Amino acid sequence: MIAAAGVSGCGTAKTSDDPPTIGFIAQNNSRDFSKEMSEGFRAGSTIAGGVTAEITGPDTHDGLRQVELLRDLATRAKGGIGLSAVAPELVAEPMAQVIEQGVPVIAVAGGQVAPGSRVTLMIENDSFEMGKLLADAAADRLPPDSSGKIVIGSNSPAMPALDQRSLGMRARLLERLPKLQVIGPLDTGRDLTANLATWRRLADANPDALALLGAGDVDAINLAAVHAEKNAKWLAGAFSVDPKALQGVKDGHLFASVSAEHFLKGAVAGYMLAQHAKSGRKMPEGWFVAPGLLVQASNVDEIIRRQASGTSKLEAARPQMDALTADPTKHLRPLDQAR
Repeated sequence: MIAAAGVSGCGTAKTSDDPPTIGFIAQNNSRDFSKEMSEGFRAGSTIAGGVTAEITGPDTHDGLRQVELLRDLATRAKGGIGLSAVAPELVAEPMAQVIEQGVPVIAVAGGQVAPGSRVTLMIENDSFEMGKLLADAAADRLPPDSSGKIVIGSNSPAMPALDQRSLGMRARLLERLPKLQVIGPLDTGRDLTANLATWRRLADANPDALALLGAGDVDAINLAAVHAEKNAKWLAGAFSVDPKALQGVKDGHLFASVSAEHFLKGAVAGYMLAQHAKSGRKMPEGWFVAPGLLVQASNVDEIIRRQASGTSKLEAARPQMDALTADPTKHLRPLDQAR
């Protein structure tokens, strides 16, 4: 079905299928960020043309189910597979096995590529820098001699990308406001209802906090809700372009929400894999650094319009995707530097 593509998973061979099939395995099929990535992957593969794209994923965060789906998808998606790992270490060996079978595999988000995976391309943000981006937006709204406390929470501790966001927030806050007391990151939980309850407890326990900051998408949704419920004076910010998070920014309950631009990352992955599968176009090797975006009062209306439909998302992402893929080497760093 496929000529030898090399152990890197990013060789120059193409499939003999007509048209070749490529695939994508999402972290889950329920959360906004993951659905964005899947939607972007399909859009990118459609722009490239000449391939069939199959997209799958577990209903919830389930690393073992991802392993099952990877092995199954590899029997059909001989043109290559993109995988957004819930637990990079858990899928490392299965990814290596699929690559040994001649199927190219790339990592899309997930925060890191685990040793032993044999994957040589990851498309992901600089999550540490994105944490600093949110921290700067918070620090800009506080006096430079602020000495109160800021609480950081994460709805998915031990997820590499979210851990790096938290580290970036903490480092920048203490750099900008050295008198601060920064608490956390505290585990706020993935479940929407439990996460809401956690943020309510944290708000009640820290009524004098200067800010409550979340590292994840569920954090953004619920921080906006808690801020509104309590008519709070503290600042709230997190990471999401979920409609409820964007409305929170528009209504002033979130001072900012950082977008990891998941649609764009998916689109780049789909485009690169499709080009490789149909024509043998060589894929880059390394950490392909995808951009993030700070959403705040000045641009939230524009982002709400952008997020309104698949068409509007694609119209906004297409110029960025074209620029990013025109010369991928401009956006590459060594894989072992991923953060």
